[in-house]
Amino acid sequence: MDSTSTRSPQKSSFGASFITPLLLIAPFFFWGTAMVAMKGVIPNTTPLFMAGVRLVPAGAMVLGTGMLMGRPQPKGWAAWLWIALFALIDGTLFQGFLAEGLVRTGAGLGSVMIDSQPLAVALLALWLFGERIGLWGWLGLLLGVVGISLLGLPEAWLLGLWQQRSLPDGLQLGENLIHDLFQNGQWLMLLAALSMALGTVLMRYVSRHADPITATGWHMILGGLPLFALSSQIEVEQWVHLDLSSWVAMGYSTVFGSAIAYGLFFYFASSGSLTSLSSLTFLTPIFALLFGNLFLSEMLTSLQWFGVSLTLVSIYLINQRDVLAAKFRRSTLPAAATFDQADAASLELTTGNLAKIAVQTTETVQVTKPE
Repeated sequence: MDSTSTRSPQKSSFGASFITPLLLIAPFFFWGTAMVAMKGVIPNTTPLFMAGVRLVPAGAMVLGTGMLMGRPQPKGWAAWLWIALFALIDGTLFQGFLAEGLVRTGAGLGSVMIDSQPLAVALLALWLFGERIGLWGWLGLLLGVVGISLLGLPEAWLLGLWQQRSLPDGLQLGENLIHDLFQNGQWLMLLAALSMALGTVLMRYVSRHADPITATGWHMILGGLPLFALSSQIEVEQWVHLDLSSWVAMGYSTVFGSAIAYGLFFYFASSGSLTSLSSLTFLTPIFALLFGNLFLSEMLTSLQWFGVSLTLVSIYLINQRDVLAAKFRRSTLPAAATFDQADAASLELTTGNLAKIAVQTTETVQVTKPE
């Protein structure tokens, strides 16, 4: 009995220590691989229809889970107005730009662009809430701007600026420039990242009026319905060419890439593991790049790989700026603390000696003082 009782806690603690990191990584694995699944389905469907399929069923699953957990439903006009704005920006615009961008770029590169949104979140948080960015955060922002520029702008522009110090011939500002940018998949992914960043900031306001889990479910449903409406007006043959493998891939993106990934993310965020989650954000594009190369044979140019590297480093610096600042302070603190303690001890000793000397001198003066 004793040996069995001593083994059980060890087994349970080993299982928990093994499973917990896997669950922490799971949302980012699902988000990265969902990008690959969506990219593989695009030739057989239309982007807006696919975006709607990813949102609405997943939102229903999140709402159902929230009901089982006893989460309250939104009440009052203020709550529904904030959820509607959240749905428009983080649902309709984010998923719409993402799906349209995937048509014109690869899954791995698109995931890097999407996960650049912490850069925009940091600037918005500084502007709206006065949150401190710090040295490491500003360094991350600088690297992020360079990395995103290498990924988001057409390579012909960048090479022309580098080699000839001018834009390519025939490129004009105005409508042609805007048209060129919106035909660029990386630029659409950047717009998706900006939409997601705005949605992340909006969530702070939404949570003041509604339960965050319930609001997340409703915003996915309300954000997906306009995508279906737009798809019915401007797209054709949305499901005609879908085969079983395509439906399975879309189901994976909906169930695992949306519902389960968001469910795990909010579960760990509510249990106090937000720091761990934010430090793992950069894993999403790594999974997308790996599986995009494996299943879709996606290849990046040397310039794009350099941009990917800078962007991943910048995301890490932004997410871990407080941790890095604390480590930097601790690395310099011991020497300063030792110096301060030695100075204090020396000062205390010197002060004590001076006090003793003063007392002795006073006594001597009193003894030798003439009557």
